Amino acid sequence: MAVRHFTPALFEFLFDLDVHNERAWFEANRERFERDVREPMLRFIADLQQPLRTVSPHLVADPRRQGGSMFRIHRDTRFARDKRPYKTWVAAQFRHELARDVHAPGFYLHMEPGNVHAGAGIWRPDPETLRTLRDALVDRAAAWRRVQAGAWRDAGWELGGESLKTAPRGYPADHPLIEDLRRKDLVASRPFTEEDVTSPGFLERYVDSCRRALPFMRFLCRAVGVPF
Repeated sequence: MAVRHFTPALFEFLFDLDVHNERAWFEANRERFERDVREPMLRFIADLQQPLRTVSPHLVADPRRQGGSMFRIHRDTRFARDKRPYKTWVAAQFRHELARDVHAPGFYLHMEPGNVHAGAGIWRPDPETLRTLRDALVDRAAAWRRVQAGAWRDAGWELGGESLKTAPRGYPADHPLIEDLRRKDLVASRPFTEEDVTSPGFLERYVDSCRRALPFMRFLCRAVGVPF
C-alpha cells in the first residue's frame, strides 16, 4: 500500500510562517513544525534510503535531525539584508557520497506554497569544476546532445539555473553549445503540485522522476570523475 508522508498541514504551516516570520510565533508553533514539517520530512528521507540506492548506490538519503539531508529551517542572516529568521520552505538534498571531497551531482526536493519541485545536477560549482563541466560539454558534445534529447524531458525535467550574459573566457561565442556553456550551474528541475506531495505514493513518484534523470546525472558524474 502506498504511504502518505505529507499532509496539507505542511503547506499550511509554511504559509503561516511566511506571514508570522518571527521567533516568538515560531516558538509558540514549534509543535506544529515538528509534527507537520520536520518529522514527516525525516520519515520521507528515511523511507527513501533503499529506493534511492536503486537509482544509484552512491547517493545518500540521511535522516539525521542535524547534519543530514534535510535543510535547517533557520536562515543565516549574518550578512543578509533580509533579517527574517526562518525559511518559508522545507527542502532536502540527496548528495553523492563523495560530495564532501569533490563537487558532485545530487538530487533535491523543495516544498513551499506554490513552488514544489525536484532538482538534479550541480548547483554553483567552484570555478575549476565548472570549467571541467564546460570542457566535457565540448569534448563529448554528441553525448550531451543525446542527453538533451532524451526521454527525461517528457517526464517534466528542464534545465535551469543562472547563465552568463556573454561567452565564458576560453570558449568561442559562436560555439553550437554556447547556451549551455554560459550556464553557471548544470541543474534541472521537475515541478510537482501540492496535491502530488500530499497524495499517497509521492515517494515512488519522486524516485521515478530521479530515475528518469539518470542520463543527465551519469553525464555529470563522468565529467567530474565520480562513480554513478
